[in-house]
Amino acid sequence: MMECKNCENSLRTDYSYCPDCGAKVIRNRITVKNLWYDVIERYFNLDNTFLRTIWHLFTKPEVVIGGYINGIRKKYLNPISYLGIALTLSGLMVFVIQKFYTNAIQFEDEINNAPFAKKWGEFAFDFNAFMFLLYFPVLAIPAYLLFNKVKYNFPEYILVFVYTMSHFSIVTFTISMAVLTIAADSYMLYSQLSLLVVLAYNLFVLQRLNKFSIGAFLTRSFTFSLMVAVLFFVLILGLMIVLLLIGVFDLQDFVPQPA
Repeated sequence: MMECKNCENSLRTDYSYCPDCGAKVIRNRITVKNLWYDVIERYFNLDNTFLRTIWHLFTKPEVVIGGYINGIRKKYLNPISYLGIALTLSGLMVFVIQKFYTNAIQFEDEINNAPFAKKWGEFAFDFNAFMFLLYFPVLAIPAYLLFNKVKYNFPEYILVFVYTMSHFSIVTFTISMAVLTIAADSYMLYSQLSLLVVLAYNLFVLQRLNKFSIGAFLTRSFTFSLMVAVLFFVLILGLMIVLLLIGVFDLQDFVPQPA
């Protein structure tokens, strides 16, 4: 007999998995080979929860998200783990941009060369994870008010967008890296166009969850888009005021520079 190193219950020496907690019995020391095998097995096995979650968030998001809200916990990757992967990839993207592409991506050119545009871009990169988290309530408020045939509460709608925004970030990571590599000077245009794609995906998920008629869906989608735009404007304005008050910006930064 031996002892499970995870739950500390007794198990037979010929067991490969603990019958109590399900943990795999590890008999060998860590090597590069078995560490790499564990990574492949955990994240790229066709039967694992990560790839299943990615695929089903495209094909049947109502099953993934609705199932988690209704108590299904093992079939798909939980939203916090999914968010963790998204933030990791997003952080890697920011590192690559700041390390190799700062000269190619010119924020100050976007708004009449105003100095604050450059500072705002730097702030958005430095606090990328914080900015990402702010998306959730901005999207959840209009969704809760307009798309709630399923009667989810507000925290449950936060969870909906943890899944959808994390999913979009994970799926577009490779595309974003390709754009940076091939046409870095077009990255800002790509980012702006991707906003339309993520809006469309979120509306697709909301419709799959609620199943409104076509007319009701189109009307609510238009109102949802307007509310999201207004809330994002209020959010950005609020952040700028806070940054102005704490000295990150000063009033001179908002004065356009002569051409």
